[in-house]
Amino acid sequence: MDGTEQRAALQALIDAGGHDYAGLSRLLDCNPAYIQQYMKRGSPRLLPEQYRRRLARFFGVADSALGGEGGIAAETIAVPHLAVAASAGPGAFVEGEAARGITHLARQEVPGIAPEHLSYIRVTGDSMSPTLFDGDEILVDATPPIRVREGLWVMTVDDTLMVKRLKRQGRGWTVASDNPDEPDPGAFDAARMELKGRVVRSVRRFR
Repeated sequence: MDGTEQRAALQALIDAGGHDYAGLSRLLDCNPAYIQQYMKRGSPRLLPEQYRRRLARFFGVADSALGGEGGIAAETIAVPHLAVAASAGPGAFVEGEAARGITHLARQEVPGIAPEHLSYIRVTGDSMSPTLFDGDEILVDATPPIRVREGLWVMTVDDTLMVKRLKRQGRGWTVASDNPDEPDPGAFDAARMELKGRVVRSVRRFR
């Protein structure tokens, strides 16, 4: 299957399901214009194998339908993009919890996590740069009960939803910003702070 045939096959699947280019780009963890550039400009000439396979799983077709060598589509799960923002800067408050979009992931990409505990939310501010930038999307695992460990977390600090890094410090924990020019919230204080979910991955906003 050449590039023209692959694009035609993909367009047929997109039309049948009522999908859009930007949503499929997010599925691939690419910038929102990736699929449009591929479909309209022919760049890249052919989809990379890992992207082709992920799209086949999403559409529930064999890999051969998009030019691969065959194989059964893997199970996928639907993960909502919630209409909330986690501040990586000076205080963004929760805007609501309605889904503003859906991304489908192969089940094996998030092993051991029940789909109902996964969601994407948007980052605002730049206190977590260069790890996260304003407008990036983060995949959050909110599986209860929360098991504290080092890493990136979505949390509330004085009722403000934030994304910060949790670090072990002695016998306790400290909450930190990755941007050295931004202040750290300091020691974890359960009276003011609550962990909401662990950041599993991020999707960089197209710039």
